[in-house]
Amino acid sequence: QVQLVESGGGMVQAGGSLRLSCAASGRISSFNAMGWYRQAPGKQRELVAAELSGGSTNYADSVKGRFIIARDNNKNTVSLQMNSLKPEDTAVYYCNVREYPRKYDYWGQGTQVTVSS
Repeated sequence: QVQLVESGGGMVQAGGSLRLSCAASGRISSFNAMGWYRQAPGKQRELVAAELSGGSTNYADSVKGRFIIARDNNKNTVSLQMNSLKPEDTAVYYCNVREYPRKYDYWGQGTQVTVSS
């Protein structure tokens, strides 16, 4: 049983920074992606950033240059440093682990990020 425990999030003014962290426990396939998704009210959940176990990263266009994802394979952790935050970044952020090749997803409980203008 894989469990994801998130920390971080909160409320910040536009232009500020926040850092999210996620720790995964349990048995995870060695070939996987760890990342973050977000869901704003009335919108679909969307990918924010993800990093494959081999090191390649993928970012949503809206966060490129502002957010940085980093994972520690030894500790099974992933973090998301969010800089230059904008009100449109307001959402519930979910930690995700996707196992390959079967593409099975594990999710954290979600953490609220609110950016005020």
